[in-house]
Amino acid sequence: MAPKRSKGAGAFPQVVESPAPQPPDPAELYAALDLGTNSCRMLIAQPKGSQFHVVDSFSKSVQLGQGLEKSGRLSRASIGRTVQAMRVCAQKLKRHKVKRMRLVATEACRRARNGRNLVSFVKRETGLKLDIIAPEEEARFAVISCAPLVSTKTEQLLVVDIGGGSTELVWLDLSGVPSVERPASIMRLHAGFHPPDSPFPAAKVVDWISVPLGVATLRDQFNDVENDAARYALMSWFFEEQLEAFQPYRDAQPREGFQIVGTSGTVTTVAASHLGLKRYDRTKVDGLRMTSDQIDRVITSYLDMGPAGRRRDPRIGQDRQALIMSGAAILQALLRCWPTDRLSVADRGLREGLLYAQMSADGVLEGGPY
Repeated sequence: MAPKRSKGAGAFPQVVESPAPQPPDPAELYAALDLGTNSCRMLIAQPKGSQFHVVDSFSKSVQLGQGLEKSGRLSRASIGRTVQAMRVCAQKLKRHKVKRMRLVATEACRRARNGRNLVSFVKRETGLKLDIIAPEEEARFAVISCAPLVSTKTEQLLVVDIGGGSTELVWLDLSGVPSVERPASIMRLHAGFHPPDSPFPAAKVVDWISVPLGVATLRDQFNDVENDAARYALMSWFFEEQLEAFQPYRDAQPREGFQIVGTSGTVTTVAASHLGLKRYDRTKVDGLRMTSDQIDRVITSYLDMGPAGRRRDPRIGQDRQALIMSGAAILQALLRCWPTDRLSVADRGLREGLLYAQMSADGVLEGGPY
C-alpha cells in the first residue's frame, strides 16, 4: 500500500520552516529548548496567524545520559558537551533578543543524582535557567504538538514519543468530540490532561504512561548481548513488559477509527528509509502515514544489514545508527500490541508543544486561546 498523508496533516498550528520575510521584532519571538538524554534542541519562532515561523534553530547530540544506567550520575564529559551546546543556544537567544522562552530538561536530569547540579552549572556558565519537567508535562507537550496530524475521523488515538531516556504513551478517546473539533480538542490539553470545565469539547485522556526506557537507556540495558538479532528481540519484549500498568494494554480498546501518531527520531528515520531518502526531507516525512507491514519491512531490512550495514546506510545517518535498533524494538513492540494501518509520522514534539503553550497562553495565535 502506498503511503498517504493524513487529511489533518498541515492543519493548525503548522510549523513553517522558511525564514521570516523581514527581521522579526524581538518582542514577538518565543523560544523552546529541549535537553534530552541524547540531544539538545532549540527552536526560536514568531507567531504568524494561526501558525508560527521558525526563525532559528539548533540541534546537537550531547549524549547527556551516557553512562547514567551504570553510575546513576551524569558524567563530567557529558556535562561538558551539554554546557558547550547550551552556550551556543545562549548566544542565539541573545542575538535575537528573545525574552519569552521555556527551557526544559527531561529524563536524564530526572534520573541522575546530580541532575539539579547540572541545572545550577548551566545557569552559572550560560545564564540560562533549565526546568526539569515531570513526565506528565513532557507527555502533554508532545501530544499537543501532534494535534495537527490527527484525522477528523479518528476516535481512538495513541500518541507515542520515543525519547532518549524515556518513552511517553498517551491514549485519547475522541469519540465524544465532534469530528471537526478533534484536533482543536487536543490543543486544549495544554491546560492539563484533566482541564477544568469548559464550554468547548475536550479530548478524554484514557491513560498515559512514561516508561523509563528510551533509545539510549534501552540500548545500554542490553549492550552485553553480542548477537544483533537476539539483542533486538530481547529489547522489544523487555519494553513490552513495562507496559503492564498502562490501562489500554490490560484492557481491550475500541479499534474503530484508531490512529497512532509517532514522534521521535526513530519514527522519522524509519519513514525516511521507507521512502528511500538519501537526504532527509521534513516535508516528505512529517504527516506521512505508514502501515504496520511497511514498518516491519524497514525494520527487517535493518536487521538484515547488521551493524556494519546500518553504519554505512545514508538513510539512517551517523547520529542515529547506534540508536536505531533500540528505537525500532520499542516501535515494533507497540505495533505488536496495537496493529494499525494508520501510524502517522510526526517530525515535531516537545519543542513545538512548548512553543504552542506559550503562544496560546499569551493569546497571540489566531483561533485561540484553546
